[in-house]
Amino acid sequence: MSEIADRLVSGDRAALARTITLVESTRADHQSDARALLTDVMEHTGGAVRIGLTGVPGVGKSTLIEAFGTFLTRQGHKVAVLAVDPSSTRTKGSILGDKTRMGALATDPDAFIRPSPSAGTLGGVTRKTRESLLLCEAAGFDVVIIETVGVGQSETEIAGMVDVFVALMLPGAGDELQGIKKGLLEHAEILFVNKADGENEKRARRAARDLEAALHLFTPTNPHWQPKVLTGSALEGRGMDTLWEAITAHRRAMRAAGAFDARRREQQVGWMRAMVEAMVLERFKASPAIRSALPGLESDVAEGTLPASEAAERLIALWTKTRFD
Repeated sequence: MSEIADRLVSGDRAALARTITLVESTRADHQSDARALLTDVMEHTGGAVRIGLTGVPGVGKSTLIEAFGTFLTRQGHKVAVLAVDPSSTRTKGSILGDKTRMGALATDPDAFIRPSPSAGTLGGVTRKTRESLLLCEAAGFDVVIIETVGVGQSETEIAGMVDVFVALMLPGAGDELQGIKKGLLEHAEILFVNKADGENEKRARRAARDLEAALHLFTPTNPHWQPKVLTGSALEGRGMDTLWEAITAHRRAMRAAGAFDARRREQQVGWMRAMVEAMVLERFKASPAIRSALPGLESDVAEGTLPASEAAERLIALWTKTRFD
């Protein structure tokens, strides 16, 4: 692990890919190695601009990331993209085709793209996205973009792991109603109306005005920042400079108010609590006593002879007894 950590910190892309695979593994020995590795490289993390990007399927997330990432690498930045693909609930598989949709950025020596399956997790991210983000920072990437699966308002979890949350919008798609929805857009700090090109340009400007009006209907999540509404075209590469200006302006405002570091600290504690919940659930499911009792209790619940709440209570009591007896 020490050798791999040294390679990672030196910027070895193969080491970065390998270590992300390690943290995503569910094997107990791999998880132990991953925790040791992350502990070794923690001092090299925290320096990147963490950007969350979301939007409904078809809004142009991959196209925008390629245009925006290329714009940033030309400015001298090193960009890592953590792209989350939805996993099939039936086959459990994912296409993981983000590199094919970002061909130019995938071959850029100053960019790194890592697609990962959602594997059934909610929130539009994977269970290991946080750890992967830290590894990218340790490898020297100063901008990390997390692209969610784009499934809707359940993606608000991503707001708890990034510095700024960007929502892409489609022109002429009921944006004025989208703007007043609680959940996804309530957490968005920058709204970018994409596909503002050709005949869509007028619709995009109108959608931006509607969104700006809608934003006044609820109190901003952050008292130090009023959400911005931008327009642009990822296909034509327009608006990438204004998007970066808005992101850097948000960062300056948060730092000036003393909220940037506080937000990072809150996120770290939140990550720890989420990991505790995940580990407890894993160990609960792995308990031999639970595996033995679960089929019978599930059958009783399915037949209607036992309330689900009572079955759950019996499982918890059984697990507690086996853990502490």
